[in-house]
Amino acid sequence: MKSYTPFVAVFLVVVALVLEVGFAQDTPRSIVTPSFFNSLLPPDGCEGKGFYNYDAFISAAESYGGFGTTGSPAVRKREMAAFLANVMHETGSFCFIKEQNPPSDYCDQNNRQYPCVPGKRYYGRGPLQLSWNYNYGAAGKAIGFDGLNHPGIVGHDAGISFKTAVWFWMLNSNCHQGITTGGGFGSTIKAINGGECNGGNPGAVRSRVNFYRRFCGQFGIAPGQNIDC
Repeated sequence: MKSYTPFVAVFLVVVALVLEVGFAQDTPRSIVTPSFFNSLLPPDGCEGKGFYNYDAFISAAESYGGFGTTGSPAVRKREMAAFLANVMHETGSFCFIKEQNPPSDYCDQNNRQYPCVPGKRYYGRGPLQLSWNYNYGAAGKAIGFDGLNHPGIVGHDAGISFKTAVWFWMLNSNCHQGITTGGGFGSTIKAINGGECNGGNPGAVRSRVNFYRRFCGQFGIAPGQNIDC
């Protein structure tokens, strides 16, 4: 074993601490820990049991720069609280993978860029319930899967499933921008399902807000302004 002078030993400790802090700033791991995430998972009997998992979540989270790493420590924690709050609402606390009793196949026949494939259904799947042919097509193009021909993969592959959620949050909506620039939690509700706002579905809004307040409390931060919509 090598021995170091006191100066060298102190220097190495400082370097290690700097690297550790830098790594923590570039990933939401320090906010959403495995124990925290696992405490959210559903009981036996839910289809989401064994599907949603920390490794799939954190891999997706670290695939998009800025997710949970933008702004002050409080802003970062609010983003993670906001994302998980919407996920918990959309999935019935991680119980559901697929939309329950979808009213349609969510096929927009007018979209020519990502045309529907006959026989395929584009109802909600995954953490943020990815819906509509144009979202499946765009998500597949960005992530690397055939969303139009094989939409069901979002409900079978947890890694892809979480990546569609983070992709939507970061690139296909105003969620990330809203929560990190002062738009508040309400801006994420508008981006995900604006029809719930302004009295459209007060129960759903209340559910999302309750999850958000709960997670902010667990992260030790104030929820901020504009939490409703």
